[in-house]
Amino acid sequence: MPSANYLLIGSTEAYSGKSTITLGLAHELQAQGITIAYGKPLGHCLTTTSISTDTDADVQFITDTLKLSENHVRPTLLMLDKSTIEKRLLGEEKTDYQKSLAQYLQIEGEGLVILEGPSNLDEGSLFELSLPQVAEILNAAVILVIRPNSRSYIDSLLSAKQRLGSSLLGVVINDVPLAAQETMTTLVRPFLEARNIPVLGILPRSNLLRSVSVEELVKQLKAQVLCRADRLDLMVESLTIGAMNVSSAIKYFRKATNMAVVTGGDRTDIQLAALETSTHCLILTGQLPPDELVLRRAEDAEVPVLSVEYETLSTVEIIDKTFGSVRLHEPVKVEFARKLMAQDFDFKPLLSHFQLGA
Repeated sequence: MPSANYLLIGSTEAYSGKSTITLGLAHELQAQGITIAYGKPLGHCLTTTSISTDTDADVQFITDTLKLSENHVRPTLLMLDKSTIEKRLLGEEKTDYQKSLAQYLQIEGEGLVILEGPSNLDEGSLFELSLPQVAEILNAAVILVIRPNSRSYIDSLLSAKQRLGSSLLGVVINDVPLAAQETMTTLVRPFLEARNIPVLGILPRSNLLRSVSVEELVKQLKAQVLCRADRLDLMVESLTIGAMNVSSAIKYFRKATNMAVVTGGDRTDIQLAALETSTHCLILTGQLPPDELVLRRAEDAEVPVLSVEYETLSTVEIIDKTFGSVRLHEPVKVEFARKLMAQDFDFKPLLSHFQLGA
């Protein structure tokens, strides 16, 4: 039996949505009866403790979500962390990872192996596991996921095309704001396709996919949960700072949905106003205890109230950073990603390239 076909999902920068595309893609192919395997050659250790781990969180989550058996999961070759990098620089770590990667080819199988690539085209070069190197060794087709969030994203794609050549199967433009969708369709897509860079999908921005759970905010803020610890599954789509007078705050709060409100622990008026609107989480700064009236109202409204030791500015910075590095680890996001890919991704070039399906 011949070696399986390999598809490498990459990006030009971190947090472009590779996991979203991978899950949506794999689910749709499974629905068409195509056998899928998955792997992530270069993993990331996200723990902030000194305890090392040999399991990438995304690998475990995607494996479980797709219900893949052990023989349909390719091993992660390297967990990228500070210690591993230092050992490589010192010459203490001399593993030939390209040789390890080539062993993937010895695994017989049918269907398609979807591999999630590094954060960008350069990451992993120290270990000879950059995206272009992985693609070359496995003779993999590459789909790049990009977010049009800088002026240079077109430059990045053109540069990627030069490096990847014919192995670049196409690109997915992800997280496109509503105001930019016409430009993407009528201007950017024709420009890229005229340069032999097929655009396989233009995915609209989704507040849900950009949202974070209250549980994740608790973890990132090291917060104390004052009430409704049973509703940490609520998703937060926006952040509002309650530092104005209460009449202005109410007008501001009514414009937002599914928000986290950050305000001082002594601002009972703001806290009560927030609980009358679409608030999914109340975050109180300065470790000042809230009024019992606030806790009773939050209990009735099923809104978690968090207390943090940071002042407002630091709290907001941490939350902003959390929004910027959100991961696809909630079931509601997975289901949305599946529907999004089924609706807005062109599967025909992929199926044709690998001669899959009907």
